[in-house]
Amino acid sequence: MIAACAALVFTVVSCKNKKKAPAAEPEAGAVPEYTVVQNPQIDLSTLPVDKDGYIVLFDGKTLNGWRGYGKDKAGSRWTVDEGAIKFTGSGAGEAQTDEGGDLIFTHVFKNFELLFDWKVSKGGNSGVFYLAREVSTKKEDGTVQFEPIYISSPEYQILDNANHPDAKLGKDGNRQSASLYDMIPAVPQNQKPFGEWNSGSIMVYKGTVVHGQNGENVLEYHMWTPQWTDMLQASKFSEKAWPLAFELLNNCGGENHEGYIGFQDHGDDVWYKNIRIKILD
Repeated sequence: MIAACAALVFTVVSCKNKKKAPAAEPEAGAVPEYTVVQNPQIDLSTLPVDKDGYIVLFDGKTLNGWRGYGKDKAGSRWTVDEGAIKFTGSGAGEAQTDEGGDLIFTHVFKNFELLFDWKVSKGGNSGVFYLAREVSTKKEDGTVQFEPIYISSPEYQILDNANHPDAKLGKDGNRQSASLYDMIPAVPQNQKPFGEWNSGSIMVYKGTVVHGQNGENVLEYHMWTPQWTDMLQASKFSEKAWPLAFELLNNCGGENHEGYIGFQDHGDDVWYKNIRIKILD
């Protein structure tokens, strides 16, 4: 539960896109009408700061500050297990159940260094999202649905490279752990086997992003540049393949270049702990 947010109030930021939502699936290149939802945020001043100046986002005992993406609380599959946030897998892959769904920390961040430890079960798959926004669209019957978190957010891949088939898909290992999912492979690939703890880091500063794994920087890229746009066009999030994802990712974080940090429900057991952040503004 979120101490600062007893009730989740949905408010909407109007998007720049003025096109009407189509009655059927959007044509190639057409972006459906969407809204970016704004919700209450936790007061960071209420959280502890460690000796190195990092704000502690997970106290090791409760899910204070965390809730489900598009929800007012965490799904029941997200629990605290021996000092770690654990997701108990449904075995359904990306077909998330009502008890699951992605988990986000209820504060938006702009320039930061995020540190975390993670481990997965055999064949496990998950991901860490950053600069994510809660995006909703309307169905044909007028009801509101939340779009997947990953269409607005880069993803630091979490994977058991040795046993999950996704490790062999994509290109040049760009779906293996610590990679920028489906775009840039992590090099060197220094992941520890399933069941063992890995350390991860994500640094975002004025568009420069660095992923780290087990003490080494494994990739760097620069958002909001022609090169970033080219990478998106060469991925599953291209303008032709997924117009809404391309628009959102090409402008990660919106006008303020800020967003949520989240953990993915990919249907497998995964654990996260020692989650800390340093604001770099």
